[in-house]
Amino acid sequence: MRPVPSPSSATEELAYGSDEDQQVSFGWPDSGRVPRGVVALIHGGYWRSRYDASLMDPLAGSLRENGWMTANIEYRRGRSNPWPAPLVDIRAALVLVRDYARAKSVGGPRISVGHSVGGQLALLTAELTDGVVALAPVTDVGRTYREKLGEDAALEYFGASPELAPSLYREASPTQQPLSDTPLLILHGINDDRVPISHSRDFMAVAQPQVSRAELIEYEQLSHRDAIDPAAVHWSDALTWIAAITAS
Repeated sequence: MRPVPSPSSATEELAYGSDEDQQVSFGWPDSGRVPRGVVALIHGGYWRSRYDASLMDPLAGSLRENGWMTANIEYRRGRSNPWPAPLVDIRAALVLVRDYARAKSVGGPRISVGHSVGGQLALLTAELTDGVVALAPVTDVGRTYREKLGEDAALEYFGASPELAPSLYREASPTQQPLSDTPLLILHGINDDRVPISHSRDFMAVAQPQVSRAELIEYEQLSHRDAIDPAAVHWSDALTWIAAITAS
């Protein structure tokens, strides 16, 4: 690791693997503030390679303005990087985030914020963090396939049906995996047509018996894309929740 950046350092890029997409962009809080903790951001895009970590830049900027170090994670995705490549990458990236924070003497909690498929990945790696904020997350990949969400995104990426690859779909679905007791918050718009609100409602029915602090907040008007807009109605709730989390 390099020496601690000066307060004027905007970002620092570190690799956690040999692929060009195995990168984390670390950003320090504005005005040289001591970080309150670190928030890892995991973008969505229905596993498609044309979507990248820049989707989360607006949220990262808001978090830095509020005193948080940010870690914007890029990961392998697309048909040339079949499952579980994204999950393997997020696990490795979160270990890097932990080690980086320790090396830079950054205390406080480590939180993951994931959107859509990024929410899926955040939920599947919750045990590596002190809290998860999932924004309109993909929680049941088999259902995503059956409902043809994201222009048949599950078929496009996984290349087979849940009937032909049941273990693959099961391993990729937070609804079908044991959940750690990491606090989690889901924020989801009732009008979301990319990941219907019913997915998060059904996930919470599974999560709440396993997770002592699991909450879903619904919004009448919060489109799927607006979920990554810090000016949207939900973001103040996310910031308040993140600020209340303490490190384990």
